[in-house]
Amino acid sequence: MANLKGARILVTRPEHQAGKLSQLITEHGGEAVRFPALAIVEHEDSMGIQQKLANLDKFQWLVFISANAVNFAVKANGGKIRQLSTQRIAAIGSSTAQALQAVGLSVDVMPESSYNSEALLATAQMQHIDGQCFLIVRGMGGREELAEALRSRGAEVDYLEVYKRIIPRMDNSHLLALLATNTLAVVTATSAEVLQNLLVMVGIGARQQLLKIPLVVVSERIRCVAVELGFERIAVTEYPSDTAILETVATLCNRSIEWQN
Repeated sequence: MANLKGARILVTRPEHQAGKLSQLITEHGGEAVRFPALAIVEHEDSMGIQQKLANLDKFQWLVFISANAVNFAVKANGGKIRQLSTQRIAAIGSSTAQALQAVGLSVDVMPESSYNSEALLATAQMQHIDGQCFLIVRGMGGREELAEALRSRGAEVDYLEVYKRIIPRMDNSHLLALLATNTLAVVTATSAEVLQNLLVMVGIGARQQLLKIPLVVVSERIRCVAVELGFERIAVTEYPSDTAILETVATLCNRSIEWQN
């Protein structure tokens, strides 16, 4: 992988998830500028979460949307989740699967390529689910496409929301200085909400400078949101992993590409 040659890369992941990407950037000669544009906090209704997790008998499937969904569910439930022999567990991606395995839960289904709801729905196990009951463990206000698709296939779907996303309070002076001097090489973002929050956090005055900087996102869906928000140069990673983000960043820093947006 090419050397980043001192390029400053904006890392917008939540603080507790930014370490690996920041380390990779540093190891490859770049400077990671950490500016979390999203914070993940626990849901206030821990009693309600515990009650639902104590009554899992009606569900044939537990679907965990993210590692955060696993970790906050476990935290709210006193450090563990009971897995029944009649249940199967689905994980959206590898980090979610690893979080499940770390707390002693076995994973029955995980998409092999793209780590999103569409890829999970494409698996063989999700094709014939008429009459089965699903519990989707997620954060507040997540996407509805997965539940809608499962219901269209005859399944019953319920939610367990264990965390919420908020805009963190951050000192933006260093970021504004980098934008003003045009010394930020690439912006990275792993969700549409991060992009929306980031624009709010930099304010109207720096918005146009931010929109001109090359942006790396991890899905076509996020790219479409970025286009609507006004970002001018957007690259999509092959996978949503930190390594794939780094590879795309390195490409932007070491050779010119033809922008399609």
